[in-house]
Amino acid sequence: MLVLASRGGDNGVVDVLLVEDDPAIASSLVDSLTSAGYRVTHVGTGADALDAAGPDVVLLDLGLPDMDGHDVCRQLRERSNVPILMLTARGDEVDRVLGLELGADDYIVKPFGFRELVARMRAVARRTSAGAAVDAGDGDTSGVVEVGPLRVDRRSHRVTLIVADETTDVALTPKEFELLSFLADDPGAVRTRTDIVEHVWDANWYGPTKTVDAHVAGIRRKLGDARWIEAVRGVGFRLEVPPVGE
Repeated sequence: MLVLASRGGDNGVVDVLLVEDDPAIASSLVDSLTSAGYRVTHVGTGADALDAAGPDVVLLDLGLPDMDGHDVCRQLRERSNVPILMLTARGDEVDRVLGLELGADDYIVKPFGFRELVARMRAVARRTSAGAAVDAGDGDTSGVVEVGPLRVDRRSHRVTLIVADETTDVALTPKEFELLSFLADDPGAVRTRTDIVEHVWDANWYGPTKTVDAHVAGIRRKLGDARWIEAVRGVGFRLEVPPVGE
């Protein structure tokens, strides 16, 4: 049984919100997840998904009857950092990249095996919980990294920018936060794509090659200046403070 520090569940049991309009698929997943120790709430529409109480993990089908799953993902991400795994028959790379850019934490193409689903849920759970746990309880500021006006606080999972004496919160997805934190650990140093994937995703990650690019693009957009993260052709990426006045 997978047990985490759940926001609202009893004894740390993980609350899963399953958003799936196919009764047969939903019934099978609910039974399997319940048997595996999860507490599952099933809804069949995007509207019901947005109205659901705060889950610990969201399994989101894209082909919903009332609205596109991408819109559901975007709205969920705007209001929280809950891990979102997209479940869909749309396997094209452009669809996967779009889902990741909108804030999904993983993308699973149907048909898939239950063991794969659970493995990916566990991987997402490790990544999102690890971000909040780093340096917890140390009683010092070792969990805070400052790069010019950019401040990354691992304890609170918070990123802020100070511009013209005004502090602005930067809302990142869990993976975006981990990626930015990894780059901020050594500003100016080039992090290879392999290092980024192994640190932010998993050493055994086998997802789309554009995943790193999609998340870098999201971070650049949210920081308000693409020059924060420089792409080093054929190598990887590095974090640098953008030049002033250029």
